[in-house]
Amino acid sequence: MVAHEPRHPDKFTTTVAGNPAASDHDSLTVGNDGPIVLHDVYAVEKLAQFNRERVPERVVHAKGSGAFGYFETTEDVSQYTKAALFQPGVKTDMLARFSTVAGEQGAPDTWRDPRGFALKFYTTEGNYDLVGNNTPVFFIRDTIKFPDFIHSQKRHPQTGLRSHDMQWDFWSQRTESAHQVTWLMGDRGIPKTWRHMDGFGSHTYMWTNAAGERFWVKYHFKTDQGNDFLTDAEAEKLAGSDPDYHREDLFTAIDEGNFPSWTLYVQIMPFEEAKTYRFNPFDLTKVWPHGDYPLIKVGKMVLNENPNNFFAEIEQAAFSPANTVPGIGPSPDKMLLGRIFSYPDAHRYRIGANFHQLPVNRAHHAPVNNYSIDGAMRYDFNAPEIPTYAPNHLGYPEADPQRAAEVSWEADGALVRAAATLHAEDDDFGQARTLYTEVMDDAARQRLVNNIAGHVGDVQTPEIRERAFGYWDQVHPELGQRVRAAVAEQDAGQ
Repeated sequence: MVAHEPRHPDKFTTTVAGNPAASDHDSLTVGNDGPIVLHDVYAVEKLAQFNRERVPERVVHAKGSGAFGYFETTEDVSQYTKAALFQPGVKTDMLARFSTVAGEQGAPDTWRDPRGFALKFYTTEGNYDLVGNNTPVFFIRDTIKFPDFIHSQKRHPQTGLRSHDMQWDFWSQRTESAHQVTWLMGDRGIPKTWRHMDGFGSHTYMWTNAAGERFWVKYHFKTDQGNDFLTDAEAEKLAGSDPDYHREDLFTAIDEGNFPSWTLYVQIMPFEEAKTYRFNPFDLTKVWPHGDYPLIKVGKMVLNENPNNFFAEIEQAAFSPANTVPGIGPSPDKMLLGRIFSYPDAHRYRIGANFHQLPVNRAHHAPVNNYSIDGAMRYDFNAPEIPTYAPNHLGYPEADPQRAAEVSWEADGALVRAAATLHAEDDDFGQARTLYTEVMDDAARQRLVNNIAGHVGDVQTPEIRERAFGYWDQVHPELGQRVRAAVAEQDAGQ
């Protein structure tokens, strides 16, 4: 983005309307010791603007930062998608934002928490946003539970403090969370830096090729810096000495020319296989085993440009899974379908109805033609001869279904409120158990036990604590026993 350049070559101070300001330092008063007068326009303007400098922070993912760069498609995946940015050799400008989930603006970067991994691609077909995390799964599978989940991770309404009782009360009663909580309590729960973590689209999406063939897809951005993490002790120390550690690390690395990069791989599932796969492939609490659907290389993401203005280009950046391009679409993932509504709605509240007109959010390489009008802070608008409605008799833009080429899936059934249980392995603990027994080594398992014990040990309500123990019993009986023993040892030492 281009920073604002003053219009006057001598660069004297002005009001926001461009009128020369009389002083940067002294208010207009009645004598040296008299009151400040209301008609000191510049002083009043400065104070009023200062009072309104901040927009509401994000309800989730409030603390973060990001950078600009590019994505280059190095392989040929055109047999799966016709999306312009994923055609061989195409290089696309982009923005990435990394964040914690539960912490507010002033929270330390090194709390144990998933990390947001939000990408905005400025493509020739409009903006494409991929809004994921540094984990391939999530705590819940239905968007109706998202406000409850976030409330349980935020601060207690009476004390204003984070509450492990609230967290474990929710997790232990929503056992679908087991896979994500095992990830969270493991080594990757606190990445060393944003540069040293992977990123995932997490959800299942639909890809379609030029022939109209449909595929299900999952995105994996593998860090080229190598995965690395912080121990609880290291993270706690940094939280006190350098709470902006991750933010500073990213900015400094790029400023020094050490541009971080990630290689994108995808998993592809043929459309029809989803119907009979052994578990629900649209369940956000599950991963697709690589043995069934191996990784396919797509290209490389490089971040090589720091923002010029943090507020304008990062704080006001608005990412949304509603922003898709031809060749990419949603799936029956209930979390994804809810987010398609929720994200742009949050931006309209937080930034304003015309948030999409801000330079960081507008389409950079594609025309924007629509009939939306008015709203606070409207900047772009159609010429007066263009009608505000469609269809119209003047031949102005009409929707082109062939260009949009919407492709969906079939659904036939009664309206129900139920989790999908049509697949043989739709259980809550199987993949968490595999993560513990097959992915982690002995040292990682011991760190997992220590991390869980430190967290569960802070639970004060006996019923909730016992449910937390039972939660880990179901992941694996040995893990439950080890957690119980570790908490008992902690209690004895207090």
